Amino acid sequence: MDGFDDPGIFFSDNFGGDEGQDEQYIHNTQTKKRFKDFLREFHEGMDYKYRDELKRHYNLSKYYIEVDVGDLANFDEELADKLRKAPSELLPLLETAATEVADEVTRPRPEGESEVKDIQVMLMDDSNPATIRDLKSDQMARLVKIPGIVIAASTIRAKATRITIQCRTCRAFVPNIAVKPGLEGYLLPRKCNTDQAGRPKCPVDPFFIVPEKCTCVDFQTLKLQEAPEAVPNGEMPRHLQLYCDRYLCDRVVPGNRVTIMGIYAIKKSAGVGKRGARDKVAVGIRNPYLRVVGIRVDMSGPGRSSAGSVTPMEEEEFRRLSTKPDIHEIIAKSIAPSIYGSLDIKKAISCLLFGGSRKRLPDGLTRRGDINVLLLGDPGTAKSQLLKFVENVSPIGVYTSGKGSSAAGLTASVMRDAATRNFVMEGGAMVLADGGVVCIDEFDKMREDDRVAIHEAMEQQTISIAKAGITTTLNSRCAVLAAANSVFGRWDDTKGEENIDFMPTILSRFDTIFIVKDEHSEQKDMTLAKHVMNVHMNALATTHTVSDGELEVNTLKKYIGYCRSKCGPRLSKEAAEKLKNRYVLMRNGARDHERESEKRNAIPITVRQLEAIIRISEAQAKMQLSPFATDVHVDEALRLFQVSTLDAAMSGDLSGTEGFTTSEDMEELSRVEKQLKRRFAIGSQVSEHAIIQDFTRQKYGERTVHKVLSLMIRRGEIQYRMQRKMLYRIK
Repeated sequence: MDGFDDPGIFFSDNFGGDEGQDEQYIHNTQTKKRFKDFLREFHEGMDYKYRDELKRHYNLSKYYIEVDVGDLANFDEELADKLRKAPSELLPLLETAATEVADEVTRPRPEGESEVKDIQVMLMDDSNPATIRDLKSDQMARLVKIPGIVIAASTIRAKATRITIQCRTCRAFVPNIAVKPGLEGYLLPRKCNTDQAGRPKCPVDPFFIVPEKCTCVDFQTLKLQEAPEAVPNGEMPRHLQLYCDRYLCDRVVPGNRVTIMGIYAIKKSAGVGKRGARDKVAVGIRNPYLRVVGIRVDMSGPGRSSAGSVTPMEEEEFRRLSTKPDIHEIIAKSIAPSIYGSLDIKKAISCLLFGGSRKRLPDGLTRRGDINVLLLGDPGTAKSQLLKFVENVSPIGVYTSGKGSSAAGLTASVMRDAATRNFVMEGGAMVLADGGVVCIDEFDKMREDDRVAIHEAMEQQTISIAKAGITTTLNSRCAVLAAANSVFGRWDDTKGEENIDFMPTILSRFDTIFIVKDEHSEQKDMTLAKHVMNVHMNALATTHTVSDGELEVNTLKKYIGYCRSKCGPRLSKEAAEKLKNRYVLMRNGARDHERESEKRNAIPITVRQLEAIIRISEAQAKMQLSPFATDVHVDEALRLFQVSTLDAAMSGDLSGTEGFTTSEDMEELSRVEKQLKRRFAIGSQVSEHAIIQDFTRQKYGERTVHKVLSLMIRRGEIQYRMQRKMLYRIK
């Protein structure tokens, strides 16, 4: 077996004796022996952890092993310290030791497998991670632990570990040349040193690589970005290139939150000149990258972000908390307690944070479990503050503004890699929020094309890309919480559905749509003013005082992560039957409303809305850690849907406007409308002042006439021209 002590590998041009090499050889042999003792003898109770794992992995044709640096420190603290400080030197010795131990524990092997396979050692450590901003020059060539989000991944390519070169002139071979690991290459010799035996010397640069005699391994480069919550305000998120090889390839996809163990290394940096030639780089200046020796994916599925850090005591507390009958009220009060009122909105947001159950059907299709909520209405109603709170309390939260977001920034973009000139894909906000919540403020300020781009991400929860020869699909299993203003800045009751400037295609993807109005009421204004004063006066307090019936932010965050990971409720038979009947009634009511008002609703009631009620019911059952959503959960889900989406869908009708709720008022409006149509012919133009005077003489109120005119303008039956104060009758 060729090892590090194979005399055919090393060449020396040094003059003098080889005492230094002998000392290094003895030191390496002792270190390797100590590593072999660790792999053979380390045990927890009667379980020989690494010896058994080596045998199990080898029999499954998985030629790798994960070693905990903490276990090595318990066995030999000095050796673990050396591994942290000089991993490039000691990791090859550890891999050689693992290969020799695997050779021992797997004998006798089947015929034809006499030669043992090389074992890759992956490292992991429970120490506190650093950040990309903490990586300085003093960390160079050391073992570091960095968290972040993978935003881009290259294709898998091959890198030679040992090469054979041949001279073009004399055809002489130079075999088995070791190549440095990582992104460093090998510089071919300029001259051929073969004995010429009377022949002319070979020219300069005679060597070429013989591919069929090279030993290669797979490698992949990743792009790691700081987590959004770790980026200081006003700073750009920083990136770091990662190099993965062998069994570390294809472990992660863009959007995964990971913790990386790696060796902080450097590579040559060469720029491209104007004419394509390489610019000269100053000697000693290098670009840093991370040679990965271990990857731990923090979240391989929705909701697994913070459940692992729950202690048994906290778990017992969460179990006790879930048995409270008013748990939904407690959680709703704990959401942004500094914001007064809006209890129904907070209940819907609590359902969004917990989410329903994601279902994979037998035919391979999936049904999303995440709940989308739209807050639509007046400015100054704390919509943005709610979004900011949800970003903080969600296990994974990404906040963005509609005006500053493009379709590529929300979904995914295809970029050209500066080094390889190949196209690579980088995930956007909805990919980075996979398993959490993406909060989009100023949703109405987005361009229509950008809003259309998130249709697939909101319903199918995937992002399909077909650009520059890249055809792939990314996961975006996240809930969307959006806030928007109405068309006129403030909600205008006289304009009805004209306040909503969204296509039905995007509105139907929201499970609940809340119309948030700034209503004028002296009693309400007084209570709100007192609450705001208390908030501002207590702003200097170092700790937030938690009121009765509220949870702390950290407790709420952990409880959300715990429930999402432990519970996936389904609808009970009784609740399903009840919901089926109510859905039919809702559809009939919406159809009757359309027939009466002679127009379609701005917000359609479709099967998506039925699935929305199911998800809200499941979210409430998840808060109680209940396996089934019962009638009680369905009743509350139907109530929330009624006060949000259904009320918003009916907002275009005059019956929902304050002051026009009785049947007598509706009859009066109908009479005025019929008389107006009879009095004026098609195409005639009449001043608004004349119309109001005419009808007020007939004892009709001026406000009633204004309502009728607004309704007819909205239907397109008359056209209002502001400059001349004229009304044009059209059909």
